[in-house]
Amino acid sequence: MEATQPLFRSDQVVEQHKLAVAMEKQEERSGTITLCLPSLSEDDSLYPEKRRLLEVRKLNHIYQVPVSSSTSEVQKILNQTVQAARILYMDELELYFAGDDDFGPFSPRNELESLNLVLKIVNSMLSTGSGDATEVLQKLQDATVAMVKTVGEQNLDDMIAQKSNTDAEDTLLKWGDRHGVRTKLKIAFFEGAGRGAVASEDMRIGDVALEIPESLIISEDLVNESDMFNVLKNLDGITPETMLLLWSMRERYNSCSKFKVYFETLPEEFNTGLSFGISALPALEGTLLLEEIMQAKEHLRQQYSALFPMLYTDHPDIFKQELYTWDHFLWACELWYSNSMKVVFTDGKLKTCLVPIAGFLNHSLFPHILHYGRVDPATRSLKFPLSRPCEAGKQCYLSYGSLPGSHLITFYGFLPKGDNLYDIIPLDFDDPNSEDGNNPSSPAETSRVSHMVRGTWLCKSDRPNTYGLPSRMLAHLRTVLNCDHTVSPAEISGNDFQENERMVLEMILSIFIPMLEGLGESDDADRANSSWDLNMAMDYKDLQRRIISSIIESCTSGLKTLEG
Repeated sequence: MEATQPLFRSDQVVEQHKLAVAMEKQEERSGTITLCLPSLSEDDSLYPEKRRLLEVRKLNHIYQVPVSSSTSEVQKILNQTVQAARILYMDELELYFAGDDDFGPFSPRNELESLNLVLKIVNSMLSTGSGDATEVLQKLQDATVAMVKTVGEQNLDDMIAQKSNTDAEDTLLKWGDRHGVRTKLKIAFFEGAGRGAVASEDMRIGDVALEIPESLIISEDLVNESDMFNVLKNLDGITPETMLLLWSMRERYNSCSKFKVYFETLPEEFNTGLSFGISALPALEGTLLLEEIMQAKEHLRQQYSALFPMLYTDHPDIFKQELYTWDHFLWACELWYSNSMKVVFTDGKLKTCLVPIAGFLNHSLFPHILHYGRVDPATRSLKFPLSRPCEAGKQCYLSYGSLPGSHLITFYGFLPKGDNLYDIIPLDFDDPNSEDGNNPSSPAETSRVSHMVRGTWLCKSDRPNTYGLPSRMLAHLRTVLNCDHTVSPAEISGNDFQENERMVLEMILSIFIPMLEGLGESDDADRANSSWDLNMAMDYKDLQRRIISSIIESCTSGLKTLEG
């Protein structure tokens, strides 16, 4: 799991608003308060494009709110503030697909980050406000919380729990309680989805759903303290993550292990893409997922062959052959791929870890928890605070990161419901400037430029001649085909404009029609009686068909409009 880190630390946000709080008291006399977002950092790798967007949209980081503002006026100012915050939190993919006329939301992650930033600012000001300022700040707080709640309304992952935790999960929670775990969660089973974490009480934004002591986190420190470390440390190129794999393969069967209860709750099989069988792999023909799974499997085979039989032959007392089979190695790999987290410890070191109990938190495109990657130095515990509310009895979701469906299937074993904005198809085009004598790179080689597409139904642009496709890709193709629209379509003769656009659309169709044909016809096999891996493979292939079909349909519609 990828622990999402905030773009701005909480102390930076508080410092940013010390000035705003001081200004607030002075401005109360003039009847205004000031919302002050963090300035866009020049250290941000996306700084130039984010700055351009802020300027194009006439947004900044300071907004004044009259204390006499009505609820509708407060909402209007809040909307502008949130629009600016969204740009601060945009990632590379969101920037690529966002047109100049798209003010967001750009993704559930981006929206929750932005709204939580604004809420933190408002709450900080509320703690020192008074009089009329408190009233308008309360309106801002209520409006922001209301916007946060709407993020989860689109979640398609909500499921009804079939039953509560069994003896094994109860034992794990009691074990955690004895070792200092604090939780507002319980474990439940969901039909077709396995286990998940459910809120045992209503939780608000900022509430900590789960708190794990640093001493219960499984990290490389445990390997370093074990007898296998003296053997492994001398192997060339071995990583702490690989050492942890080998440690967990043995610890799984250690009856005296401190983590015995935790290992006993882990499944016998993880059912990720790494375990796809011979019936599922052929069904993925023509997809990106097939290539990803085959590359991952080959990597694991090479990794295993580099370690065994050498380790259990040379050190049979430490690496017992019956514990280090290929099947046990694959199980450990799937465990760490699907359950590990990147955690910053109190010593400042970033480590790959297993966090008991936290592994029951499932991923959603609309998560409750975004930030969980840093041990609190005051409490020496890892906390999982909520970025949006979660009602008692509802499943509480985590974000594993901004990941496409292919990655989630390969390493986690599921395809999320709903529109995953990271389900993209990457494309490489020749760089039209690669043969330019001014190009300092090797002129003998053809440079490649990376672009991408996703389902055209996700496009929100109202601008003409976008066809639901990213403007950056269209601009590149127009340049490649020598029909770059450096002036508006109105200044180009009608015939030339139509011919230019026809060339662009036909080029896109020449890419995606063969791609769709390569996927074959949709399989109407009986899903209810098919194996889990074949079902997952067919679901992914259907998703690929839907994305590619939307591109073909949009381009075909565009051609008809040009001919019209």
